[in-house]
Amino acid sequence: MPHLTSATAGSTGTGVRTALGIPGYAHPLVAPAQWAELARPGTPLDWVVLDVAAGPGSRPDPHCLEAAGRLRAAGVRVLGHLDLTYGARAFGELLSDAHHHLDWYRVDGFLLDRCPTERTALPEVRRAVTTLRAISDTTHIVLGHGRHPHPGYAEDADQLVTFAGSWSDYRWSQVAEWTADYPPDRFCHFVHSVPRGHLDEALRIARWQGAATVYFTDRTDRGGRVDPWEAMPGYWDDIVSLVGTGVSE
Repeated sequence: MPHLTSATAGSTGTGVRTALGIPGYAHPLVAPAQWAELARPGTPLDWVVLDVAAGPGSRPDPHCLEAAGRLRAAGVRVLGHLDLTYGARAFGELLSDAHHHLDWYRVDGFLLDRCPTERTALPEVRRAVTTLRAISDTTHIVLGHGRHPHPGYAEDADQLVTFAGSWSDYRWSQVAEWTADYPPDRFCHFVHSVPRGHLDEALRIARWQGAATVYFTDRTDRGGRVDPWEAMPGYWDDIVSLVGTGVSE
């Protein structure tokens, strides 16, 4: 059974609002219907990541511009995708991509994907986050670790992705004890290969572990060969209904 947090982080009573965070679908030209669906009124979205071409691309893309504009008009926060490559990305390249996201697509923040987790990398990540906040004072920062990082990272970001992986790993996962010191809206879980019949269980685990932003999909990574997040899950309507109820057990 998944390790349960304290009542502070894993509150299973009232007061925990769960919403969807979309890691980034395929290009809007390839998946126009899916991007249009995200702008449907009433969809319980926290944010949607815009990843044009492993970042903002080399020039403004009219299809992505239209998709981002439609989401913003619907009141949905749009985040630009920035790849930290586990700390190997040059700071200048990262900053250039951030400026392009802001100038071309008017993003509301950033997902810093493949973020390192070690304490030694914390100063460089902190430098990046501080700079991003300086160039856009309303920016929302999500650090995409994919697992629990050193707790110092929680002091710099609005949210941390503390799980990104398969259902087979998630259903037996454990949560770091330090997360109990923070509210659920600070944490995100992305889980692929979730069978339709286990959606309720997946949502219960997220709430037990204190993660208020989630994304569940039945898509698989085929052994690491494909991106499981690039397409909408087959049970999209079910997950929207389940998360949209806002019920905490």
